[in-house]
Amino acid sequence: MTSPTPDALLGPADVRDLAAALGVRPTKQRGQNFVIDANTVRRIVRTAQVRSDDVVVEVGPGLGSLTLGLLETADRVVAVEIDDVLAGALPATVAARMPERADRFTLVHSDALHVRELPGPPPTALVANLPYNVAVPVLLHMLDTFPTIERTLVMVQAEVADRLAAAPGSKVYGVPSVKANWYAEVKRAGSIGRNVFWPAPNVDSGLVSLTRRTEPISTAAPKNAVFAAVDAAFAQRRKTLRAALAGWAGSAPAAEAALVAAGVSPQARGESLTVEQFARIAENRGDGAGARPPGARRYAEGPAAAGGADDAERADRSAHTENEESGQP
Repeated sequence: MTSPTPDALLGPADVRDLAAALGVRPTKQRGQNFVIDANTVRRIVRTAQVRSDDVVVEVGPGLGSLTLGLLETADRVVAVEIDDVLAGALPATVAARMPERADRFTLVHSDALHVRELPGPPPTALVANLPYNVAVPVLLHMLDTFPTIERTLVMVQAEVADRLAAAPGSKVYGVPSVKANWYAEVKRAGSIGRNVFWPAPNVDSGLVSLTRRTEPISTAAPKNAVFAAVDAAFAQRRKTLRAALAGWAGSAPAAEAALVAAGVSPQARGESLTVEQFARIAENRGDGAGARPPGARRYAEGPAAAGGADDAERADRSAHTENEESGQP
């Protein structure tokens, strides 16, 4: 494999020049903050453990800072970009700065939340600087839709990174924490300073690493049933689970029966439960909505699974509202 030239990655002047030439002004609406530091890009690629045989999907490539860094190492990179101007310009940027790798790059001009398939070989890794205002639903949608993604590293708002990686019992443990754990082992993988972005955001950023579970959660309940229980538990997180799950189960006594059958105290609260415990609760919902039909095989996540990005977006609305109001450009 031919190595890219040392100056192939974008620096601060390159990013500003490209933006000026395209007439691009980063917008808060799309959470656009472009990485301008090549060392940070290479750090992200190293932390993501990108290999030479990886097919990496990147969401929100922007002007191409991270894209070029991924192309230095990965076998192929598929970038999903919603912005018309940025999507139109990125292939030319790759061809100009990394011509020896241009045939390894593919641009998908689409909203990532609507992507159901990608061109070329199945992706093995997801690496992205996710727009802060849609980070959680995009992450969950990609993990749900592309089960071949083994490793993920995303850069998100620090507060969201903490939520995603939180353990049961933590004050910030919630819907994103549980749903991310359905798919993967999740951990914080570092912090990113504000000065590596243009424009500099008004919030700190964090890296989150997710490693796909080698075996899906063992449960008779489908994912959408488990996620419905999670949504209900955290919609009223100050209430006991007996009260919080009353609407979901049909009544408070029915919720208590499901909890007891699952081995969970009716007086517990959602922030104390693991994803496995939520799965057991969903299995024991009295009307059978969470149970698997006799003879059906164990549920495994995948693109055909119900309750993907739509329920994630609804459930995590409060977190994203905070992101949108964080004051970043």
